[in-house]
Amino acid sequence: MSPRGRSLPAPRYSAAWYRYFPIQYALIRLADPAVRLIWRRFGLGNVIELRVPGRRSGTSRSVLLGLLRDGDRLFLGHPNGHVDWTRNLQAAGRATLAIRPPTAISIRAHELPDGDLRDRAILATTQHVFPGNVIYRLAWRHIRAAGAFFEIELAE
Repeated sequence: MSPRGRSLPAPRYSAAWYRYFPIQYALIRLADPAVRLIWRRFGLGNVIELRVPGRRSGTSRSVLLGLLRDGDRLFLGHPNGHVDWTRNLQAAGRATLAIRPPTAISIRAHELPDGDLRDRAILATTQHVFPGNVIYRLAWRHIRAAGAFFEIELAE
């Protein structure tokens, strides 16, 4: 049971969710230019921009993500396991996070193993902008089985 009184269902990999999430994120990538325009001008819920060096090229890569909070802790994650940005963050261990341009802060990140802290990050997915919050809630079993989550902290 989490400190908020909610608990997650037992982890269970789902082939349906595994196929669904790449389609959802492909659609999000198509909408990226318009979303970035709105985000830069007005902000958009918990959406931030992560800039992380590519693990092979070293070139900075940018992706819009939902920053998850649980008390003083901050998390980033992907529901379907490792994708390019998570692999890059895993390799670099550091990145830059922009809450709203032009302000950016340096962060350190470490991947969360299975356990209470990772579950707290998954519970925090209810903070995502609609309809993401609902979709993540419906997929919690799969996300517990397959997701990749990181705790982030300010770099000194």
